[in-house]
Amino acid sequence: MTTRILIADDQEDIRSGFRLILDSQPDMTVVGEAADGERAVALARELRPDVVLADIRMPRLDGLEVTRLLAPQTRVVVVTTFDLDEYVHSALRHGACGFLLKRSGLALLIEGVRAAMAGDTLISPQITVRLLSRIAEGGQAATASRAPVPHPLTDRELDIVGLVARGLTNAEIGAELFISAGTAKTHLANVQAKLGARNRVGIAAWAWEHGVAKADGG
Repeated sequence: MTTRILIADDQEDIRSGFRLILDSQPDMTVVGEAADGERAVALARELRPDVVLADIRMPRLDGLEVTRLLAPQTRVVVVTTFDLDEYVHSALRHGACGFLLKRSGLALLIEGVRAAMAGDTLISPQITVRLLSRIAEGGQAATASRAPVPHPLTDRELDIVGLVARGLTNAEIGAELFISAGTAKTHLANVQAKLGARNRVGIAAWAWEHGVAKADGG
């Protein structure tokens, strides 16, 4: 089954780059582009794409308003340059299926589309680390007063979980632990199965909750 995608961004070079990488995937096709939010909503209602990729700051209607008007009937993934908590909270509150930073790379963009199609929500690791660390700061006293919770992870898997919680990619994890990115990916798949986590965000949340991660990376 091919995922049909609409790209909404006021920068033509961004739209072209996204189209190039998404159309190269065997299970994805770009069915339309919009340079402003108003056109994005109209095209989404006309073309009925599976996923809309929406920038935040666009003419006429911004990406948050586009999300509010289209979700949850249409899956919307916000893809933006602006790393602000208020944008993240507003997008997710309006029903976005993901919040990705453009600087996170094209691989995460593809992963975000697939996550949305699977009914999951993907957030850029940089944002996840910040939000989860703030949650952790609020609950540090409670965590300290609890007895350690048994878990099924090996020491190496705990190392990897801690690095995921810091927002590192598989390649960066591999470099940190002197293993290949493929080996890191295999370890992560095992961790995900053991913890019952849906994605990297779930793994990171578990790490912060159980004190495996630290905001300073120590």
